[in-house]
Amino acid sequence: MADKDLYRILGVERGASADDIKKAYRKLARELHPDRNPDNKHAEERFKEVSAAFAVLGDAEKRKAYDEFGPDGLREGFDPDAARNYRRWAEQAGGMRGGPGGWTINFGQGGQGGVGGFGGFGDLDDLLGGLFGGGRRARRPRKGQDAEVLATISLRQAIEGTEIHLPDEGGNLKIPPGITDGQRLRLSGKGEHGPAGRGDLYIRVEIATPPGFVREGDDLEIDVPLRVSQAVLGDRVDIPTPEGTTVTFGVPAGIQSGQRLRLRGKGMPAKGGRGDLYVRAQVQVPRGDAPGLAEAAKALDAFY
Repeated sequence: MADKDLYRILGVERGASADDIKKAYRKLARELHPDRNPDNKHAEERFKEVSAAFAVLGDAEKRKAYDEFGPDGLREGFDPDAARNYRRWAEQAGGMRGGPGGWTINFGQGGQGGVGGFGGFGDLDDLLGGLFGGGRRARRPRKGQDAEVLATISLRQAIEGTEIHLPDEGGNLKIPPGITDGQRLRLSGKGEHGPAGRGDLYIRVEIATPPGFVREGDDLEIDVPLRVSQAVLGDRVDIPTPEGTTVTFGVPAGIQSGQRLRLRGKGMPAKGGRGDLYVRAQVQVPRGDAPGLAEAAKALDAFY
């Protein structure tokens, strides 16, 4: 986008007010938003372009730098004072052509046009290097920007580990057992392209936890509904596991609603083994007005 005019991208004149720029951006952002243009790559790229343009023109300081120096004024480490010195030096050394947003140097005949010295503005290397905060040092080429994508996996895959295919990024990624929700993994050299190579790609992992399961560190918890008779007399019930199977679990007589029982080694992978799965009893009370329900409920009062 460095060679595109930011004002033209937003469809406004260079002298547009801050309010006009904001209105133009909001109008384009609504039209191009990915939610309104699913699977539309052109709209997606335009949305990014418009957002990037507004990030500059919507900021008074950045807009001022862009108006005076063009895209160079937005580069990291850019020194506006050094750029002005360079421009004054160039005018003395042979003339300068250009307008707002960019300028061109004409050295005249023989490169420097036979100019003796730099008019009190220092050595050319100092001027050029100072534009971007480097003095006499040449700026090293930079890698491309890092990128991030979201990968959603199941709780079982988080426990056992898995491998996901990333066709757009041209590779596969191994996800280790026990990964946490929101954790990021890196694929080196799979990010955006740049002069010194590609940046890195970060994959942020989202775990789709099944309904009922809650993760606390390396442990898991699940609510298990019980009938009143099961809570009073005890029973053997089937408990779902995060791997998608079930395990039979003995509920002791007299268990109270909210009481937790532990299944060892059925939680998330941890150092030296696995965490635990906690079963929390949820005693369910019958509802409705079925014949005999009220009498049965009142009969229980004698046992409290």
